[in-house]
Amino acid sequence: MRTAEEIFDHHLEVFGAGDIEGILTDYCDESVMIYGDKIWRGVEGARDFFHMWCDDLIPAGSEFNLIDRKASSDMFYITWTAESANYIFDYGTDTFVVKDDKIWRQTVATHHRPKT
Repeated sequence: MRTAEEIFDHHLEVFGAGDIEGILTDYCDESVMIYGDKIWRGVEGARDFFHMWCDDLIPAGSEFNLIDRKASSDMFYITWTAESANYIFDYGTDTFVVKDDKIWRQTVATHHRPKT
């Protein structure tokens, strides 16, 4: 079994590459992702969730700056900033809960604005 830290390292690598299929290997049918007023469930929900991120919000090649990361045995927390072709993320935070070697729960909060 991978540690939460190892799962996060993999997640960061495949997210940065925009590798949706690689990202999905860290999720399961019981996964739940929450961002804003929406909830995505399961692997297919994760697919839609990460297409939103990787195709529009923060595509591969965007600037992504990890400010801080904290991990325990079953969860990790990050803070970050980013800039893509269309958006500036002044601040972002994610919380991930890990269960049975997969990301079981994920919440994301951001303060971002469109580029003008």
